[in-house]
Amino acid sequence: QVQLEESGGGLVQTGGSLSLSCSISVSVSHYAMAWFRQAPGKEREFVSGLSWGGESAYYADPVRGRFTISRDTAQNTEHLQMNSLKHEDTAVYYCAAEWHGLGHPSTSFESWGQGTQVTVSS
Repeated sequence: QVQLEESGGGLVQTGGSLSLSCSISVSVSHYAMAWFRQAPGKEREFVSGLSWGGESAYYADPVRGRFTISRDTAQNTEHLQMNSLKHEDTAVYYCAAEWHGLGHPSTSFESWGQGTQVTVSS
């Protein structure tokens, strides 16, 4: 069973930056990886995804140009660099993985992490 563990969440001021990491218990090279988030009272939403080959990256409109997804195959880790953070980015961020997936928002991700809290103070 694939295990995912997020890290890097915390409290930051508006305009600041945070970097989230997601470690995967197997070779990341065979998995599409993605980040989702869920704010209080809202449904979970797609934030960013990376195809299993690493050639295609996807971003939700609210984060495009501010967030960057990347992969470290040597460390079997996925990263989400978040810059110019806004109060509305406050949410629990979840890492997800899918074997040979596209990383697209419509991908059905089979494995999920427990989440890490990101709070942006206004």
